[in-house]
Amino acid sequence: MGTIRLDIVTVERELFSDDVDMVVAPGSEGVMGILSNHVPLLTSLNVGELVVHKKGQEDIIFAIGDGFMDVQPCHVTILADVAEQANEINMERAKAAHDKAEKAIASGSLSAGKLRRAEASLKRASLRMKVAEKYGK
Repeated sequence: MGTIRLDIVTVERELFSDDVDMVVAPGSEGVMGILSNHVPLLTSLNVGELVVHKKGQEDIIFAIGDGFMDVQPCHVTILADVAEQANEINMERAKAAHDKAEKAIASGSLSAGKLRRAEASLKRASLRMKVAEKYGK
């Protein structure tokens, strides 16, 4: 089994670029594993954990918010709205974002559009907290 090049890019920066053995991503239709020589694929991603396997190393875990993944036989590109490596997540910021979104939703005074954004923010903050607790160093 060979390696596959993985690039993870957000609006802010290129977060990760390396040759890896496997990528496990939260696809819109479920979690999917990508190995080298995978059939070409373009899919949307959900908020979730992205796991990068690299032989001889501990898995690298990312919390990602919606995005897209382009898979080619030798290259995977992930374009994520937001993404953070588990050990980079600031738990205080994640908790503050969680509490703010929860409070906004509980107020009951949001328009439909603002309510959807607050719910998405709550989902991302919850994921960040979960990933930081589970994998953060």
